[in-house]
Amino acid sequence: MAEVIAQEKQGGKQKKKMIRVDMTPMVDLGFLLITFFMFTTNFTKPNVMDLGLPAKSHEPLINENVIKDKNQVTFILGKDNRVFYHQSNSTDLNTSNLKETDFSGIKISKIISEAYKNAPNQENFTIIIKPTDEANYKNFVDMLDNIAIAKKERYGVTDIKPWETKIYKELVQ
Repeated sequence: MAEVIAQEKQGGKQKKKMIRVDMTPMVDLGFLLITFFMFTTNFTKPNVMDLGLPAKSHEPLINENVIKDKNQVTFILGKDNRVFYHQSNSTDLNTSNLKETDFSGIKISKIISEAYKNAPNQENFTIIIKPTDEANYKNFVDMLDNIAIAKKERYGVTDIKPWETKIYKELVQ
């Protein structure tokens, strides 16, 4: 509360009144306002990408479900933002088949659309992403973004095979 305290001077002509303002209600009001705005503010929610992966199965694959070489394109994410791709199997893959590209422009979505056009069975066309141990997470997200840009819904994420690792290491070194 605001108080007015009167003091009289001895021997003086005027009486001076001292004014003291109590700041307790102002501080209470400040904390109430801060609390109100903290509870009513919408905090930003993190953007989460839905990544649906199938459950691991210990059953052997049936040959009918295996995707043929020309019906898929495989991207290998390497170190230093390098991306390699191929459409070969273990016997045909060599350093000339494993081609390199980067994330600039629309190169990856163009590679995906060309592979899709050349696929013999387009409804089974699949994109396979194989990150290496040296790849970073940003490249993986960029790859998923490029797949979304290309409007392809069939893709898979798997480990790089030993025969691909051998060719990849030959190109990187």
